[in-house]
Amino acid sequence: MASADPAAAPGLVWFRRDLRDYDHAALHAALQSHGVVHCVFVFDTEILGALESKTDRRVTFIWDSVRELKSALEARGGGLHVLHGRPRDELPRLACTLGVAAVYANRDYEPQAIARDSEIAQRLRAVGIDFRSRKDQVIFELDEVRTHSGEPFSVFTPYKKAWLAKLGRQHCESLGIGRRMARLAAAEGAMPELQTLGFRRAELPIPAGMSGGAQLWQAFRERLADYAHARDFPALAATSRLSAHLRFGTVSVRELVRYARAHLCAGAEIWLSELIWREFYMAILARRPDVVDHAFQHPYDGLEWEDNETGFRAWCEGRTGYPLIDAAMRELNATGTMHNRLRMASASFLVKDLGIDWRRGERYFAQKLLDYDLAANNGGWQWCASTGTDAQPWFRIFNPVTQSRRFDPEGLYLRRWLPELARVPKAHLHAPWEMAPLEQQANACVIGRDYPAPIVSHEEARQRTLARYGAVRTR
Repeated sequence: MASADPAAAPGLVWFRRDLRDYDHAALHAALQSHGVVHCVFVFDTEILGALESKTDRRVTFIWDSVRELKSALEARGGGLHVLHGRPRDELPRLACTLGVAAVYANRDYEPQAIARDSEIAQRLRAVGIDFRSRKDQVIFELDEVRTHSGEPFSVFTPYKKAWLAKLGRQHCESLGIGRRMARLAAAEGAMPELQTLGFRRAELPIPAGMSGGAQLWQAFRERLADYAHARDFPALAATSRLSAHLRFGTVSVRELVRYARAHLCAGAEIWLSELIWREFYMAILARRPDVVDHAFQHPYDGLEWEDNETGFRAWCEGRTGYPLIDAAMRELNATGTMHNRLRMASASFLVKDLGIDWRRGERYFAQKLLDYDLAANNGGWQWCASTGTDAQPWFRIFNPVTQSRRFDPEGLYLRRWLPELARVPKAHLHAPWEMAPLEQQANACVIGRDYPAPIVSHEEARQRTLARYGAVRTR
């Protein structure tokens, strides 16, 4: 049972999607309110048990980041309890053992996380312990950006304008906690190894932890000015590569927004828009949890999808016969990463060329992406499927060949991931089936033998898609 004087009893900070020891809202609040502060991270068996691969890159990324966080807290004189189990069981048990007055955590906006936190809060209250949540992974939460009439936004552009109009210096100031770090309590016990958790180490395409986030952030700041014109070309190292670090909180969104706001240029302005998209989709998910399984625009739940298992497997494995789509999917499978332009192109291909339900693609990305975030992934897929918040016409259909020629004109990205096209001339690289049979032989790329023939005609698929969506709109 907690002490009658909350200030006299310790506090407990539960780290989740915020694996850093600086500019941390829950840690800041706990250190302000308690003379002694314990810290904990729980490897959630409910989440880990749902993962299909035992070499899931996200588990390795989290494990490395937790290890670094633990070392950082110990260097400050504190520590980190690292547990393995169900948080709804482990948190109340640890809180009672430590005799804390309150548990602090940064808010999560996913439906399952909200339900979990609600249950944990109830269990803690039953033993006289507070559960105090703070805003940390966003600048503005659901109710903070509204229309003039007080309604939530459902279209991005007006949301962005309102977001920017509301943004002030105070919204992205760093939460200084260094002076109070002496209040951190040590923690006994070793951190469980990956094998103990039931996983094997996976190769990571980016460095993990706070140090990895800092390294990538430093590199991106040096090329931020070029972001506006270079960001859509997957062969270039033009993006921040910080999405996984934002997902797991090894960087602070306040720091990123503060820098973009202070260094306004075309690149910073567009990159800031990407950060605002992230918050927009989080607000949509928090307000409309039904979008996890249903179209944001309800009528599109009536779309009649193709039963095309062969096409789906070809898409998953990068065997569609369209080089840009195949290269993107092979990179995803090999590294857990995919450029945003390619996410749009590959999603559009699955939904509007193959006529396959967007939910199947969304779930495949959820299995593979290192930076998987439910809100952003769901929002992006619904945007591409024209079932979501997009204000653009439902008949927008990406042409995979046009996209390839425009955003990989030299074929650098294609050749990196499609070695079977190594000798194909640039003129035919984006549509190798256009080569004459003798050219195919001469360039060691016989279509149907060395590289797949297109599994669908884009123009024919486009007509089927127009009819599919048109049928829903006329009902």
